[in-house]
Amino acid sequence: MVEGDCQIQMGRFVSFLQELSCFVTRCYEVVVNVVHQLAVLYTSNKNAPNIIETSGVHFQAMYEHLGELLTVLITLDEIIDNHATLKDHWTMYKRLLKSVHHNPSKFGIQEDKLKPFEKLLLKLECQLLDGIIFQACIEQQFDSVNGGVSVSKNSTFAEEFAYILRTAFANVEAKLGEPSEIDQRDKYVGICGLFVLHFQIFRTIDKKFYKSLLDVCKKVPAITLTANIIWFADNFLIQKIPTAAKLLDKKSIHTVKTQRENFLQQKAQSLTKDMQSYYVFVSSWMTKMESILSKEQRMDKFAEDLSNRCNVFIQGFLYAYSLSTIIKTTMNLYMSMQKPMTKTSVKALCRLVELLKAIEHMFYRRSMVVADSVTHITQHLQYQALHSISVAKKRVISDKKYSEQRLDVLSALVLAENTLNGPSTKQRRLIVSLALSVGTQMKTFKDEELLPLQLVLKKLDLISELTERVRAQCDCCFLYWHRAVFPIYLDDVYENAVDSARLHYMFSALRDCVPAMMHARHLESYEVLLECYDKEIMELLNEHLLDKLCKEIEKDLRLSVHTHLKLDDRNPFRVGMKDLAHFFFLNPIRFFNRFIDIKAYVTHYLDKTFYNLTTVALHDWATYSEMRNLATQRYGLSMTEAHLPSQTLEQGLDVLEIMRNIHVFVSRYLYNLNNQIFVERTSNNKHLNTINIRHIANSIRTHGTGIMNTTVNFTYQFLRKKFYIFSQFMYDEHIKSRLIKDIRFFREVKDQNDHKYPFERADKFNRGIRKLGIAPDGQSYLDQFRQLISQIGNAMGYVRMIRSGGLHCCSSAIRFVPDLEDIVNFEELVKEEGLSEETQKAARQLDSVLSDLTRNFAEGTEYFKMLVDVFAPEFRSPKNMHLRNFYIIVPPLTLNFVEHSISCKEKLNKKNKSGAAFTDDGFAMGVAYILKLLDQYQEFDSLHWFQSVREKYVKEIRAVAKQQNVQSTNQDEKLLQTMNLTHKRLEVCLQEFELLYFSLSSARIFFRADKTAAEENQEKKEKEEESVKASNGDLPNSTPADPVVK
Repeated sequence: MVEGDCQIQMGRFVSFLQELSCFVTRCYEVVVNVVHQLAVLYTSNKNAPNIIETSGVHFQAMYEHLGELLTVLITLDEIIDNHATLKDHWTMYKRLLKSVHHNPSKFGIQEDKLKPFEKLLLKLECQLLDGIIFQACIEQQFDSVNGGVSVSKNSTFAEEFAYILRTAFANVEAKLGEPSEIDQRDKYVGICGLFVLHFQIFRTIDKKFYKSLLDVCKKVPAITLTANIIWFADNFLIQKIPTAAKLLDKKSIHTVKTQRENFLQQKAQSLTKDMQSYYVFVSSWMTKMESILSKEQRMDKFAEDLSNRCNVFIQGFLYAYSLSTIIKTTMNLYMSMQKPMTKTSVKALCRLVELLKAIEHMFYRRSMVVADSVTHITQHLQYQALHSISVAKKRVISDKKYSEQRLDVLSALVLAENTLNGPSTKQRRLIVSLALSVGTQMKTFKDEELLPLQLVLKKLDLISELTERVRAQCDCCFLYWHRAVFPIYLDDVYENAVDSARLHYMFSALRDCVPAMMHARHLESYEVLLECYDKEIMELLNEHLLDKLCKEIEKDLRLSVHTHLKLDDRNPFRVGMKDLAHFFFLNPIRFFNRFIDIKAYVTHYLDKTFYNLTTVALHDWATYSEMRNLATQRYGLSMTEAHLPSQTLEQGLDVLEIMRNIHVFVSRYLYNLNNQIFVERTSNNKHLNTINIRHIANSIRTHGTGIMNTTVNFTYQFLRKKFYIFSQFMYDEHIKSRLIKDIRFFREVKDQNDHKYPFERADKFNRGIRKLGIAPDGQSYLDQFRQLISQIGNAMGYVRMIRSGGLHCCSSAIRFVPDLEDIVNFEELVKEEGLSEETQKAARQLDSVLSDLTRNFAEGTEYFKMLVDVFAPEFRSPKNMHLRNFYIIVPPLTLNFVEHSISCKEKLNKKNKSGAAFTDDGFAMGVAYILKLLDQYQEFDSLHWFQSVREKYVKEIRAVAKQQNVQSTNQDEKLLQTMNLTHKRLEVCLQEFELLYFSLSSARIFFRADKTAAEENQEKKEKEEESVKASNGDLPNSTPADPVVK
């Protein structure tokens, strides 16, 4: 809370405290007035005028209402006593007032108004905030000054008061804690209040009665006065009558306190059991109510039917009262004693809250029939009461002895009869009760008549106020102070989705907090409080139910769609199954001014998620489309179509994705030169991804042709980094010295070797380099260098594929143009027709698009040439002389590559296919590209390396074949097998070298291997000269007379 807010809120609250003060003052006056009236009726003064004969008259109702009024005052005391914040804010407000007092002009207040205001605040504090509202009431001066009514000395009144207390207590105690308890707890609070009032006025104490009052605490350890305010009778009685408390031994007082803790422990253990019992009771009651109210009323059994209806209504109310009492007492006791509640207890209490709201809902749902029945039942009860009274009246009239007392009785019975003949309002029932207090003296009723009459009047009370009483008992506004249970409840609902319909009842209970909040006076508007409450509940609902539900549904859909992947065990018999579909059959839940539609919420979440994820990776559109269909089939959700541009089903990786992660792509994918396809190296799935021209064309169609140049630019950046590593390797002393040695050696022996590079020399280099060191994964430096060249080649392969994809995309787009050679000019045609400016603009746009497409289709950009031109000058410059040794490292590299290739292909037939591969033409592309950059095709060809290899293997194969022929005569089986294997291995090696030779030859074509750098430069010069001549008009066949063509 912001500083100063509490003072402002307190300022707004003062007017309410003033109203409360007026109410309390009025209560004090009423209490004095009632006591005076009763003292005058029951006077021990013989000289005082006798108003009516009261010897056998007991106005029970009068004391009950007085008890109710005292309960109100006790409740106010308890509320203020429990409200620490109010007291803190009051102190701060008084402090603020002192500051104002020192400098009134600063606050714009007149000084003469401050004094009265301070007096008012002092009065409010003394009267309300010191917690003595009840105490001040009973300590009033009841004896009138100047010889008026004497109360404290009136022994008759004292006896009557004590008699009424004992009678009322006997009635209350018998029913406390019983299933038929209605409002005895509230009456018990009133009796305790009256007992303290009796002691305060007459200063006498009935020790036995005091002990009886305290003993009730063992049965009822605490009573909820209102919402979260709990009242302990023992504390109240000990505090208000300390003299009596001294008479009791400490042990009995301590017993009451331990009893309270034991009650809480027992309650915690029995809550689940109670909940199950009430679940059965309430369910059977609802069934019974439904069947009774659905039956048509038969006229011959009308009275019996009314009696059944009356009983079932009362039974419903009694269940509501019991449930309400259990929930409030348990929750508030836990809160008051600051004991933690177990999750099981919380769940059980929440179930009881649901049952309570189910009872209210039952009455509400059948309210039309209930309202109709109530009028008939009240008439029937009034008839029964009138019948009993008329019997007694006849008895009084038949007795001829006349006396004033008998006349009082007769008048009272006539009054009761007249009052019962009419609507059953509260005032009329009160008059009947008072009239019968007078009318039952002198044994006008027999005992067997009086009890049924009292029962009928009790029923009449209940039925007449049925709706109000049910609403009061089912009011769950106390949940506002126990909001901490809501998250646990939501978690429970989520775990037990089958019972999800109970959410309606819980939200109905949470709605009960709203009317009380609308009376808030400390804020500018109660709307602020409602908004906070609404926000808090919705956040909890989202966090503990809706968001979890959304995530779980999404996860389920994903796992169901991707069953082909290796996923966790989803067998419902082993891992269990949670059917969340029940949440989607729920009707929207009403809360505040909105409906919470779980189905709509989840549908919106899935729609949003699927749409957003499809935009990020358009190639997943098919997966999300499948998930949408599954959501409709499995959960009945009506999903919205995304309407995004879809990509082909086997889109593969997107161009954008590859472009951003080109370093990852070239190391994870292998290139195939002939089929122009990339194959994934390894995967955790059962299949490998591939990328071909069609995929790239689809990507370009999605993102537009502009992405091609960007991709080549990214590739250029990547190649720069790789060439830096390449240069470092070539510059390494160990490598450079070996290469220079090899070049020198070749120059020396080439004449003897028929200008062929010896195989043994390359093999020696390949093996010798392992001595320089091996990486943790067992790779030599040459292996790593080969991988580097393969990655460079893969990047070039990717550029080639981009170009092919672009052409493929253009050809798909242009296939609707009838004749590429003769495209009409739409702009001219539109102008001829004299169409509008907008149409001309559109035609111009169309012409531009068509010319772009034809140009792109006809030419296609020479990306390879660009990438050669950009790097070649640097590669061929004198400062990079160490790179000139590259051609001599190619033979050992090819040897290394063939070994690697054979091992990868052999793994294809093995069970563990880790590292298996059937193609890696990136190496051939990389070698061809680097040789072109260095302009070393002639140097490499001068080695005649592949001829040397071929000769070596052919020679070995012939030697093995010769040996086989010799050994076949010796019949040595093992030796023959070995020779067959050797023969096979040599053939495989030769085949691999042949394949590499073909791949390398193919790759060289891309880089125009037939021409050296010098020849290309010469050709370039000639072209430039021709263009210059053409621009000067110096055309070969032109004559001086011809006009100059420009």
